[in-house]
Amino acid sequence: MNTILVADDDAHIRKLIRLYLENSGYSVVEAADGQAALDLLTKEKINLAIVDVMMPNLDGIELTEDIRSFLDIPILMVTAKGESQDKVKGFNAGTDDYLVKPFDPVELTLRVKALLKRYHPGSENKVTAGSVTVDLDRLTAEFEDTTVHLKRKECELLFTLAGSPGKVFTRAQLIEKIWGYDYEGDERTVDVHIKRLREQLSPFKNIIITTVRGLGYRLEEM
Repeated sequence: MNTILVADDDAHIRKLIRLYLENSGYSVVEAADGQAALDLLTKEKINLAIVDVMMPNLDGIELTEDIRSFLDIPILMVTAKGESQDKVKGFNAGTDDYLVKPFDPVELTLRVKALLKRYHPGSENKVTAGSVTVDLDRLTAEFEDTTVHLKRKECELLFTLAGSPGKVFTRAQLIEKIWGYDYEGDERTVDVHIKRLREQLSPFKNIIITTVRGLGYRLEEM
C-alpha cells in the first residue's frame, strides 16, 4: 500500500485529505509543519508528499527543496495563493504538480494517483497483504509459488480489502467502489462474491476475509 504524507498546518484540511485518500486505499501520515514533515520523511517510507506552501518552522518551498536533496518521490504542492510567481517557486523547488485552495478532494485524489503511476508505472494496480500480492492487471493473487486466477469483480473486491487490512468495509461501500454508484442490484451480491473469494483463497493461510456482524467485511493478515 502506498503511504502519503500530508503536510499542512490546517487540521481540517489534513482530515479532509486523509478521508478521501484512505477511501481510495492509501495509507496517510500527517504533519502540522514543515519540520515535522521532514522528520517523518527521514524515518518512514513515504511514497508521495502533499505539501502546503504556508507552514510554520519550514515552509513548503524549503521542505520541497529538502525532500529533493535526498528522496525521489512525487510532490504535490497545495497553497491558498494562486499567483504565478508562487507556482514558479514551487516548480523551481522541485514540485511535480500544483493545486490551489479551495480544491476538489476528488481532483486531488486523481492527481495523487496520476503522480504515483508516473513515478512507478504499474504499481497502482498491485497491492500486497500478508505477503499475498493482488494484481489487477493479471487478475491474480500470488504467494510464493502459488497463483490463483480470479474473475474481474472478485479481484477488484480482494484488491479493495487487501489495500486496507483490518479496515471494515460495509456492503454499501464495496458496492459503490466496485459496482459503481448507479448499481441497482442487491447488496447480497457482495456476499456471493465474498463466498467465492474465500474458496479461491483457501490455498493461502496468511490472509483471511472475516465477517463483521451487522457491518460488513474486512481482510486480516495472519
